[in-house]
Amino acid sequence: MQLRTNVDRLAGRLRVPGDKSISHRSIMFGSLAQGVTKVYGILRGEDVLSTMQVFRELGVKIEDKGDVVEIHGVGFNGLQAPTKPLDMGNSGTSIRLISGVLAGQDFEVEMFGDDSLSKRPMDRVTIPLRQMGVSISGQTERDLPPLTMKGTKDLQPIQYSLPVASAQVKSALIFAALQAQGESVIIEKELTRNHTEDMIRQFGGEISINGKEIRISGGQTFTGQEVQVPGDISSAAFWLVAGLIVPNAKMVLENVGITETRAGILEVIEAMGGKLTLSQVDELAKSATITVETSDLKGTEIGGELIPRLIDELPIIALLATQAHGTTIIRDAEELKVKETDRIQVVADALNSMGADITPTEDGMIIKGKTPLHGANVNTFGDHRIGMMTAIASLLVKEGEVHLERAEAINTSYPSFFEDLQGLIGEK
Repeated sequence: MQLRTNVDRLAGRLRVPGDKSISHRSIMFGSLAQGVTKVYGILRGEDVLSTMQVFRELGVKIEDKGDVVEIHGVGFNGLQAPTKPLDMGNSGTSIRLISGVLAGQDFEVEMFGDDSLSKRPMDRVTIPLRQMGVSISGQTERDLPPLTMKGTKDLQPIQYSLPVASAQVKSALIFAALQAQGESVIIEKELTRNHTEDMIRQFGGEISINGKEIRISGGQTFTGQEVQVPGDISSAAFWLVAGLIVPNAKMVLENVGITETRAGILEVIEAMGGKLTLSQVDELAKSATITVETSDLKGTEIGGELIPRLIDELPIIALLATQAHGTTIIRDAEELKVKETDRIQVVADALNSMGADITPTEDGMIIKGKTPLHGANVNTFGDHRIGMMTAIASLLVKEGEVHLERAEAINTSYPSFFEDLQGLIGEK
């Protein structure tokens, strides 16, 4: 598709779609609880719909009533063997977390996904699950999907130090530990998003956290709840950056989730000198209204413990850095290589084709700014965040056209993205 270019003003108020991570987990915990769970503000992107359909195939009644999704929980012991392989679509969250859920079930399942998911390594989950007694096999030594697994009711607890900073791996092991015969200890490499831990408590469970050490006992039960899903900061990130780099821009984003383990991009924006303010902060819901406007930005360095708190926002942060004065260095971000694409290389290739000056490294990028951007042909390679990053970058293009191939990938997390963009430009 041809993208909108040469925009000289961006303004308006916007409520971004619900947080993808919380949406996934609300379906999972609702399914594993006793009673009815009502979820408001859920994201209806393709990834979340994959999770919803998988739990239906595991015997859970899930009703989408428009303003609310009602989940009739069956508990860990009420899941049923599916009659066909489980389709995880493009969702790494679905396949990894559900592997942990199924670790304590004594039936065999096959899980598969699309071409992109089939290239993502699952060994970071399968290795510890095997240690707990799960029979699981994938393709090649990295356990690429499809995966075939058979859990066990005699699941053994585990003491495990995560070799990577990954909320998906941590959450998979937590779901398995909830079904194990005793206490498990999981030690994080770096602190990662903690939606799973928060939701355990919300649904009436217990979990002990001391720094990077997590202790959790098996045999717990959950009770259905009402869940209010805040706006996804990963989706808001594209508008935050647009508001900072497009001329004459001012944007207000309502009800954005700002949980500490997810909001690293706000720290980066402040470090780069961006004009950003928070209002209507809800400490309980961990959400706020965020206002941004066109800013004179400077380069910064991003690495260490900050990376897990903004890993999904790094593609759009790379674009932000191309419009800052000086050099921005992103390091310690090897995890980008095993996302929907190798996001280090694909981000660099996409933005460089538009005139940016980005050098990919083994664990990140070196980005020199400030660079004007021009037209190009860009392929998302099925990665939703590459698509949205390119659409925001195209707003700055003065010469040439920007053509985006496989733009439909954006539906994975933000089906109304282009409609929202038209509204902010004033073309709605």
